[in-house]
Amino acid sequence: MSRRDFLRLFPTVGAAGLLSCAAAATPLARAEPGPRRKLRAICFDLFTLFDPRSVVEVAKEVVGEHAQELCEAWRVRQFEYSWLRGVAAQYVDFEVVTEQALTFAAKARGIVLDAAKRRPLLDAYCRLTPWPDTRDALVAWKRSGLRLAPLSNYSPSMLEQLLVSSGLSELFDARISTDAVKSYKPAARAYALGETTLGLKREEIAFSAFGGWDAAGAKWFGFPSFWVNRLGVPQEELITSDGTGSSFAQLADFVASWA
Repeated sequence: MSRRDFLRLFPTVGAAGLLSCAAAATPLARAEPGPRRKLRAICFDLFTLFDPRSVVEVAKEVVGEHAQELCEAWRVRQFEYSWLRGVAAQYVDFEVVTEQALTFAAKARGIVLDAAKRRPLLDAYCRLTPWPDTRDALVAWKRSGLRLAPLSNYSPSMLEQLLVSSGLSELFDARISTDAVKSYKPAARAYALGETTLGLKREEIAFSAFGGWDAAGAKWFGFPSFWVNRLGVPQEELITSDGTGSSFAQLADFVASWA
């Protein structure tokens, strides 16, 4: 799959330069190599749990044939704005970032969005469709005694709406929004919320990443990092994650075999 096609499915963005700048401006803490610990929890990027392409389906109802183009540009600008704000220490919550990115993407393509069209597009990010294996995997991990938490750039209100609307809320032990530290992944203090919220060491928390950049950031921080590469995109050159697979079945094998 080409990078252009990859962007159309938007698990990550083409702003690799911005990510490099962010890493240079705010170095991520690296854990010293040491003995493995048994994994006691999993933190998830939301898009390993939910299919972000469901936003496109909503957009088709709003803007018709322009949906794919709009959503691609929107997603790219969403990440660019968050990374630029992170580097410049100009934080606003992800709900604001998402709306500003939509406004830019629509204007850049000559698409007029009144309030009636804008609202369902924004709400779509809080009503994503879970991947087919999400619920069963979460239930199995919870029954096994693992603690579970999303660790997301989403604002607290976005995160709450998404988990409640999906019916998955009760399966999580915590809901972690990087808004708590006024930052976004891949900043080290964003990932550190997993430790402080769950009361565990980073070596005891597996991180489930959807984008290669997120897998890299989590590994740099010191989480055992697994890239759930659901769309089969090429391996990032930033760093090699501790494991990779296309579904939660492979993540389950990784977690079980880690210690």
